Amino acid sequence: MDLVARLGRYRDEERRLAWEGTFKEYFDLVTFNPRFSQLAHERIYEVIMSAGVKEDGQRQRSYPFFNTELFGLERTLQQIVDYFNSSAKRLEVRKRILLLMGPVGGGKSTIVTLLKRGLERYTRTEEGAVYAIKGCPMHEEPLHLIPEALRPEVAKEYGLYIEGDLCPACRLMVADRYQGRVEDVVVERIAFSEKNRVGVGTFSPSDPKSQDISELTGSIDLATVGEYGSESDPRAYRFDGELNIANRGLMEFIEMLKCDEKFLYSLLTLSQEQNIKTGRFAMIYADEVVISHTNENEYVAFVGNKKSEALQDRIIVVRVPYNLRVSDEVRIYEKLTAQSGLREVHTAPYTLRVASMFAVLSRLEEPKKAGMSLMKKLKLYDGQDVEGFKAKDVKEFQEQAPREGMDGISPRYVINCLSKALVRDGSSCINPIDALRALKEGLESHTAINSQERERLIGLIAEVRREYDSLAKTEVQKAFVYAFEESAKTLLNNYLDNVEAYCNNQKIKDPITDEELEPDEKLMRSVEEQIGVTESSKRSFREEILIRLSSLARREVVFDYTSHERLREAIEKKLFADLRDVVKITTSTKTPDAEQLRRINDVVDRLVRDHGYCFFCANEVVKYVGTLLNR
Repeated sequence: MDLVARLGRYRDEERRLAWEGTFKEYFDLVTFNPRFSQLAHERIYEVIMSAGVKEDGQRQRSYPFFNTELFGLERTLQQIVDYFNSSAKRLEVRKRILLLMGPVGGGKSTIVTLLKRGLERYTRTEEGAVYAIKGCPMHEEPLHLIPEALRPEVAKEYGLYIEGDLCPACRLMVADRYQGRVEDVVVERIAFSEKNRVGVGTFSPSDPKSQDISELTGSIDLATVGEYGSESDPRAYRFDGELNIANRGLMEFIEMLKCDEKFLYSLLTLSQEQNIKTGRFAMIYADEVVISHTNENEYVAFVGNKKSEALQDRIIVVRVPYNLRVSDEVRIYEKLTAQSGLREVHTAPYTLRVASMFAVLSRLEEPKKAGMSLMKKLKLYDGQDVEGFKAKDVKEFQEQAPREGMDGISPRYVINCLSKALVRDGSSCINPIDALRALKEGLESHTAINSQERERLIGLIAEVRREYDSLAKTEVQKAFVYAFEESAKTLLNNYLDNVEAYCNNQKIKDPITDEELEPDEKLMRSVEEQIGVTESSKRSFREEILIRLSSLARREVVFDYTSHERLREAIEKKLFADLRDVVKITTSTKTPDAEQLRRINDVVDRLVRDHGYCFFCANEVVKYVGTLLNR
């Protein structure tokens, strides 16, 4: 479809949304589909749920509405969904301000932006259609036109819930323009839009001396006061404050706790009574969700202020900590790099992972349990197997460190460092060592951290470097193993044959001579010693392998070298140990002979073909591993 056709389709869509009719016609619509008169909290809950719900094997829910932008915040998002779920049922919780509290770059603004954009899209769909009194500055619900005396009858007969009253401007319009005939009042369909200031408002604090409360609640139109003779005439007032235009939708209060107290007082009646006090008028009904965000220090100071107790009681706080799972942190950087100029640059394998490991390590608290290090804790949180600990231990570690994730390195810092590394080097590829170097250099110029914290973070970079060294050696050594899968399979079969004979007190038949031999203890120990299986524990380890083998066999699942995590590690290390000298000599020779050059080129080709490297970073990682093996 060409551009002209697309523009034509867009205009058709806009015309479809431009519905107008009388209040009587709207009433027929809303009695047929009561969802048109949803309150703000219920509407936002529908926005979230319209994208569906996913549930994993541990019965943990996730919400696709947030999943494309936010990672590792399942508990936070569940709390937010629970808030809207309760509010949608018109429980008392809807009369509270939702305050997102967490460190910078943790995703607070992203959560609010997703809700705002989702609300805008939803109101352009048929199921999310919103109708308002035409000409109302607060685009309010047309059902407010029904007099209070008639509402109980209407609610009983049509099942409609009606809450709220006409704003001063609409009361005057109904009396003057329609002579009280509310059935003739014109109703229009509206689409929420932050840019057009319809249903979505945003307020940001600035200098308290110059910022006026009118930004929230509107102001007197001095140019028309003389014409209408009174400041209390609705025609002489601009109902254009952020709280006015956000009626029926969402109001974002950026850094609410940085505001002057007079701005916070406006939220007291709005949150509890759902009313706005504006100028010379009585209370004006407003149905809107108020979401704010702040950092932890501001919140602690706010809680410590006795003057703010009334507002504290009207706030629901949701913590938005940094993500603590490496795999989710990688997804964050993949998203950020896809949105930046980094998408044009090749990112070597493990580059984003090492940056993520550093960021997550900086957010973790030192474990109090014996045998658990920060790196082990990082792996356990990420769902990896850690010797001596299981997934169920994660909850215990989280309970021991309730503030975990509220401090540390932000994703913004990491992505800034990666960007600087690319600009400086002008390279078409960035690798893990480039990333770690850039992160370390960034710490040296980071003014927000003291020398003690800087030393701690540099130590974490060194720890991540050691972890990467192990990953890089494994990657290159794998590439050196010709037909690695076949070699692993052969070693596995030999090991299993001997283990089965050992556990059953049987002998092994030589496939060539048919001679019956004792199980090859040397072969079995050469594998088991790779992962520290002691002489005293070898029998229990071997029996564990046989139990896993028979368990999979009952389910008709083929047992391979990856079916048991520790056995997989042992087999890989055994194969790598056998080839260590070959790798070392080949990568360290300054003037390789033809055979060595062929091997290096073969390794580079495999890294490029099977592991996501480009030729540049593949050669770099081979050289790097060569230096590691020669130390």
